[in-house]
Amino acid sequence: MSQTAIPFHFFRGGTSRGPYFRREDLPEDSETLARVLVAAVGSGHKLNIDGIGGGAAVTTKVAMLSRSDTNDCDIDYFFAQVSVEDRLVDFKPTCGNILSGVGPAALEMGLIAPQGEVTRVRIRSVNTGAKVEAVVRTPGGQVDYAGEAAIDGVPGTAAPIYLNFMDVVGSATGALLPTGALRDMIDGIEVTCMDVAMPIAIARAADFGLSGYESVEELDANRDFYARMEPIRREAGRRMGLGDVSQSVTPKFALLAPPRNGGTICARYFMPWNCHPTMAVTGAQCLASCVLTPGTVAEGLFCPPEGTPALVLIEHPGGAIDVTVDYETGPAGFTLKSAGLLRTARLLARGELMVPEAVWSGK
Repeated sequence: MSQTAIPFHFFRGGTSRGPYFRREDLPEDSETLARVLVAAVGSGHKLNIDGIGGGAAVTTKVAMLSRSDTNDCDIDYFFAQVSVEDRLVDFKPTCGNILSGVGPAALEMGLIAPQGEVTRVRIRSVNTGAKVEAVVRTPGGQVDYAGEAAIDGVPGTAAPIYLNFMDVVGSATGALLPTGALRDMIDGIEVTCMDVAMPIAIARAADFGLSGYESVEELDANRDFYARMEPIRREAGRRMGLGDVSQSVTPKFALLAPPRNGGTICARYFMPWNCHPTMAVTGAQCLASCVLTPGTVAEGLFCPPEGTPALVLIEHPGGAIDVTVDYETGPAGFTLKSAGLLRTARLLARGELMVPEAVWSGK
């Protein structure tokens, strides 16, 4: 046969979208796996015309699932970010929006059995080691996709999926502040380098001559900003112990500004070579932690939320996302216990995804 068929489920997870596979249905070695994912998504063309990607970083994401062999988790979630045009695959980061679909996908694939009206799926991120509990509605033993929950960036409403993130501090670097400082000066810009669920270099929009309220289109058209930002991001990655990040999507980059629509803070999140249309779930956790940590670049831009758990509402280009953060502050500084978010997901299609046989065989 000239093509290889791969069983898949196609989900919208949060404000992202992509294929969900059983890990056992894909090549074991990373080089062949990357080739298969590039072909599946159609990386190499701005519209991903020869694959099922959607021509944007939020629609070229892949989830690979398997039963976990750890005692405290049910499902292992392995994530891949496929580039839109460069035929690159990054296995370093994770994605919280795509994670929103992991619980429903695991149930649909038969990797876990429903537990009643509500099923709690314990998930381990293979990429980062983080552990997340997803609470999924399963009335009558079936995943419920219809409901009253709305998230900015997605039209309509759907059944809520509650995510509770644990063990996310130092996900990639092993430290909340990988450089050892609350602020670093890089090329004349103050940056907070923080690692909570996702390593991010965080700066103030005003320091780049921006308001922080620009649209995605305005920011992506501002190539002078990207030319200034990218060397800072690369140096931040080096200082965070991530090495040469020129071909990696981590660390991400974010800009902060005072809120203007009743939120805690306003943010623009970069993936990193274009602006996210809304906000990444992992990014939201890191930015919320930045807000709650005294002495970061966020200080002075907002009125701190009172008490713990604290509700941090982050304004983004598509609306807002809220993060409930359970934390402590003391002599050791900021200590994150857990971060909770509400997301939704929907099964869009299922069947077999075809890739050229030569891609799999390498011939």
